[in-house]
Amino acid sequence: MIEIQGLTKTFGEKRAVDSLQLSVGRGVFFTFLGPNGAGKTTTMKIMAGLLHPSGGTVLIDGVDVVKDPVSAKAKIGYIPDHPFLYGRLTGWEFLRFVGGLYRMSEERVVRRAEELLGVFDLGKEAHRLIDGYSHGMRQRLAFTACFLHEPSVVIIDEPWVGLDPRNIRAAIDFLREMARQGVTIFMSTHSLDIAEKIAERIGIIHLGKLLYDGSLDALRNGSSRGLEEIFLELTGESGRDEFESAGFSQVRAAPELPGDGGSPPAPRASA
Repeated sequence: MIEIQGLTKTFGEKRAVDSLQLSVGRGVFFTFLGPNGAGKTTTMKIMAGLLHPSGGTVLIDGVDVVKDPVSAKAKIGYIPDHPFLYGRLTGWEFLRFVGGLYRMSEERVVRRAEELLGVFDLGKEAHRLIDGYSHGMRQRLAFTACFLHEPSVVIIDEPWVGLDPRNIRAAIDFLREMARQGVTIFMSTHSLDIAEKIAERIGIIHLGKLLYDGSLDALRNGSSRGLEEIFLELTGESGRDEFESAGFSQVRAAPELPGDGGSPPAPRASA
C-alpha cells in the first residue's frame, strides 16, 4: 500500500530525509519513531502530498503522490500534528464540508458521520461551534474527519496530544480494528510507552535516515529491555555505533507484510 523509494527532502543545505526506503503492506499498523527533527513529519507531509520531495518517489496503492496527487489523496486520510479546523463551523458542518471535498453523497456523509461521531463520543457536541471545543474534542473531530471517506491508507502525526487516557484507549482500539479491516495505518508518536504497547511493526528514523524497520521483539534481540532504553541508545551516536557493530547496520526495508496482523520477520544482520 505504501512504497517509498529513495525519498529525499532538502531545505537549503539541510537534508531532512535522506534516501528513505520503506514498504508498508495492506492492513499493517506501522509506528514511526524518532527524536525531534529526525524527519518524521517531513516524510509524512510528503506522503500526504503537502510537500514536494527533492528526490525519490512515494506510491500510495500504486499511485504516485507527485504525478497524480488527486487520485493519491483520495486514498489517504491524514491527521497532522496540529489539525486545522474551521472554528465558525459546527462539527456537523465541518464533516459535510470534508465530505464535499471527497465528493461523497449526502446519505453517505450522514451515515459515516453518525457512526464515527459515536465512536469518538462527539454525538452530543456535533451541532456546537468548533470554537467552543476543547483541544481533545478537536482532536477527536480530526479523527472523525480523517476516516469519513473510508481511506485505505491513514497517516497520523502525533495523535495523542489533548486526549485523556479513556479517549486514547478508544482511539487505539479503533485504529487496530481499522488495520484488521485492511486499512494501512502509518503513525508517528513521541509516546514510547504507547508505542511499546501497540507496536506491530516499528520504524526508527534519525537525522533523516531509517535506522530500524521491524518488530519490537527483533529490536530487543532477546533482551528484556524496554523500548525507551533501546530508542535512547539507538538515536545517540554511541548507541548507533553499538547497534551497527552488533551486525544490524543501517537497516533495509523489511519485507512486505500480510495484512493479518502478523509480526514481521526479524531484520537481517548485514554481512
